[in-house]
Amino acid sequence: MSNNQVFQSPLTSRYGSKEMLYTFSNDHRFSTWRKLWIFLATAQKQLGINDISDEMISEMKNNINNIDYNKAIEEEKKRKHDVMAHVYTFGEACPKAAPIIHLGATSCYVTDNADLIIIREATSILIEKLASVIHHLSKFAFEYRNLPTLGFTHFQPAQLTTVGKRACLWIQDFLLDLQNLERIRDNLPFRGVKGTTGTQASFLNLFGGDHDKVEKLDRLVTELAGFRKTFAVTGQTYPRKYDIEILNPISSFGASTHKFATDIRLLASLKEIEEPFDKDQIGSSAMAYKRNPMRCERICGLSRHLFSLINNALNTASTQWLERTLDDSSNRRITLPESFLTADIILNILQNVVQGLVVYPSVIQAKISQELPFMATENIIMAMVKCGGNRQECHEKIRVLSLQSSEQVKMKGQPNDLIQRIVNDPYFSPICHEMDQILDPKSFIGRAPQQVENFLTSEVRPSLLPYVNSKYFQESTQFSF
Repeated sequence: MSNNQVFQSPLTSRYGSKEMLYTFSNDHRFSTWRKLWIFLATAQKQLGINDISDEMISEMKNNINNIDYNKAIEEEKKRKHDVMAHVYTFGEACPKAAPIIHLGATSCYVTDNADLIIIREATSILIEKLASVIHHLSKFAFEYRNLPTLGFTHFQPAQLTTVGKRACLWIQDFLLDLQNLERIRDNLPFRGVKGTTGTQASFLNLFGGDHDKVEKLDRLVTELAGFRKTFAVTGQTYPRKYDIEILNPISSFGASTHKFATDIRLLASLKEIEEPFDKDQIGSSAMAYKRNPMRCERICGLSRHLFSLINNALNTASTQWLERTLDDSSNRRITLPESFLTADIILNILQNVVQGLVVYPSVIQAKISQELPFMATENIIMAMVKCGGNRQECHEKIRVLSLQSSEQVKMKGQPNDLIQRIVNDPYFSPICHEMDQILDPKSFIGRAPQQVENFLTSEVRPSLLPYVNSKYFQESTQFSF
């Protein structure tokens, strides 16, 4: 059957990136199994297992990628065991090494340790792409740090902020995600060489009761795999609770991206900020004028899927009986790859969005002009008091004028004319010459520009420095903010 005749997951057929798809591919997984068998044999030989020769290890190394999948499928149908199917397949490719492949190990030696290697690599991909997103969004924040915009609380007009300051709220969420992903990657333990129920009994027998050699074997294999530490204790698997630790920051990242994309969708509806829109892009098959925020809508849809996957890890960890039960395997085969693939896909879309955000200052200014008169009333009262006016009397006059203006806006759909009403009232003549200064939007943004600069300098820049040479930055190593 062709690909068009069978279902394919959109994560792989439609959205996935080459690098993340390869990381979770069969080629990468099963070649990693073979590397783990080589690590084990290498360490066992180093610790005195005379049945293992350099020739055997060399033969294994020469066949890391020589995987006969037809043979593996045939063996798995016969033995109903994926690991043993690949042990036999590897042994057929390495006849001299066949007797010592998987010596003393349990299936989870390769499955769990390979999972941890793959998770570490996949996390690094997410980290570098997220650092690039933060970098481009920081450039945006710096560029628009001084541009006043209407703030919103409860999606109701509130005190002014700046476009750049609002972007810093998004960056702060992503920065926390970056730090959490770094923590997971940099502190990820290896399962190591623990045996069938985690007691290392088979290896203790292999080394004639020598506990020191068993401990050295665990350390050597861990070092060969590039890890700094192992789990001190395990059952048959590494603790499935650790999958929760791995998926938590990825799930949390989904919440950040959903929030960002929702904000852009709201701003697009207000016509203040839009995601990029290609020249030949069609917004609607029926309404030709539409510029639907399809990228951000896709981010939201994928984000909801992403942060739902953590429930699988929670349920799996809670139902691992005693030293383990196999109902984790089928679930994890779906949950772990889908979590990383989904997060990666979101990052690719996010990268496109943050590099092409379009700002409409005139619309933003018009929105400010509509709402600012009401917000400026306290400043007008203070100015009148400085000129000798009575605060309560001034408050009452503005209250009456505000109600009249509000009626014009809400009942008749007219522009906000409060300022004109104030200027036309002789009571306010002492401050009419100050009105332009009082109504300058920049006098309502507080320290927003300074906050942007301080945040980018003190928190964002140091966090991005390790990634300036990453291929995902797609720019020079020099920061532009």
